[in-house]
Amino acid sequence: MTTLQSVPALGTHPASGSLPSRAETREQLSKAAYDLLVIGGGILGISTAWHAAQSGLRVALVDAGDFAGATSSASSKLLHGGLRYLQTGAVKLVAENHFERRAVSREVAPHLANPLTFYLPVYKGGPHGAAKLGAGVFAYSALSAFGDGVGHVISPARARRDVPELRTDNLKAVAVYGDDQMNDARMALMTVRAAVDAGAVVLNHAAVTGLRFTRGRVTGAELEDRTDGTEFGVDARLVLNATGPWVDHLRRMENPDAAPSIRLSKGAHLVLKRTRPWKAALATPIDKYRITFALPWEDMLLLGTTDEEYEGDPADVAVNEKDTAQILDEAAFSIRDQQLSRDLITYSFAGLRVLPGGPGDTSKAKRETVVTEGRGGMLSVAGGKWTTFRHIGRTVMNKLAALPGHPLAEDMEPIAHLPKKLPLPGIANPNAVAHRLLVDGAAPGPRMAADTARHLATHYGSLSFDIARMANEDPALARRIHPDAPEIWAQVAYARDHEWAETADDVLRRRTTLTIRGLATDEIRADVETMLGDRG
Repeated sequence: MTTLQSVPALGTHPASGSLPSRAETREQLSKAAYDLLVIGGGILGISTAWHAAQSGLRVALVDAGDFAGATSSASSKLLHGGLRYLQTGAVKLVAENHFERRAVSREVAPHLANPLTFYLPVYKGGPHGAAKLGAGVFAYSALSAFGDGVGHVISPARARRDVPELRTDNLKAVAVYGDDQMNDARMALMTVRAAVDAGAVVLNHAAVTGLRFTRGRVTGAELEDRTDGTEFGVDARLVLNATGPWVDHLRRMENPDAAPSIRLSKGAHLVLKRTRPWKAALATPIDKYRITFALPWEDMLLLGTTDEEYEGDPADVAVNEKDTAQILDEAAFSIRDQQLSRDLITYSFAGLRVLPGGPGDTSKAKRETVVTEGRGGMLSVAGGKWTTFRHIGRTVMNKLAALPGHPLAEDMEPIAHLPKKLPLPGIANPNAVAHRLLVDGAAPGPRMAADTARHLATHYGSLSFDIARMANEDPALARRIHPDAPEIWAQVAYARDHEWAETADDVLRRRTTLTIRGLATDEIRADVETMLGDRG
């Protein structure tokens, strides 16, 4: 295995055009007066910062951890219309979700999303019949204007050819429909880049220790840089609380008497090695309302998810034995035993859905976005779906424009005047990028491996060429981080210099796939930390 000890100069010289240092960013945040301070670097905060910066506002974004470091990188990795919402008659919602899904996967980020065929097995004695599911997937495809083909029903034998581990005992038929999937952490990070390209100033690993007030109004925040303990502050005309599961914690900083506004639902997932190739995903009905997924993702198999109320500290959410057993048991409805061996599990993760406060089963609660204004004028935004992240950003911007007294409206471009489908950085046809990487990789060193070229193309788009250049200029950076993963060391240097990576987890869990593959060894972690420390 390649180690940094064998190449001590590996990646020690940051690439040209690197990010400003943390000290420089802190100084900029401390000295400027911002129109909007977004607290929370999950996808809701990131999308709002992106849209606000596009609108011409002076925007700052901070997060106590890494960008997308919590639930936004712990989703089911889907861009989807929400097939189960048809069960409740939410036809308009499904159509809106489909519109956003298609916009992101076809026009905004085709380099970061890919179409995925879903098989919905109908078993004897199951919660739904073949006729009902057949009609359901047809209606679902109709609501997406048949952009993914026509929902239909196929035979068990045909489905088994595409999903060899499909359980066919008592299988009557299989309904077929289309959606999209993504690497959520990479999608979030590219949206951060888009916000910065539009003028936003961002800093991760910067925790809010208190709010600033002017005549009873929230006008900024006190922060601590968690990398070195430096304390600083940010002034802003308006503060947006987009802290997800922590939204009420920050609301109580504004008003100690603030009543709870949300409840949390835990969603756990397992990642397993695949025993054989899968050409489609499985969406298996568990009961009238719930579906369990088996998704081919990152050359692995992603299983989940659970849905149960969570009342603990959001920082402590984790997958426990009960979650693991439930996911494997539910997957066994439609997947053969050899694919569900615990020995195949490489990683597990859990996120927290933020739901509107109130009683009832969390699995039936609406995944809606709630925007509220506190006593000190701080806005809080919570909830929603990954698929509609652009719509949520626009919704918050419309709320900002309509605030009493119009504190920001005069200085911002109306959201209706902004480009409707502005692409994320790196937009390109990933197949063309992968081809170019293979053809152009004929520098003095060895040709780039096909799996590495494909991985770069589908995680960075045209920005892959910057990484390839680094690898060509320094052969040590062209080496694989681990023999069983497609990533190369140039990605670590790139994450350090261009993607705000501060810790080994930032790199291994969110900017690459080493952790989810079960390959983030102690040796690799140490080598990554060494490279992160060589910032020049």
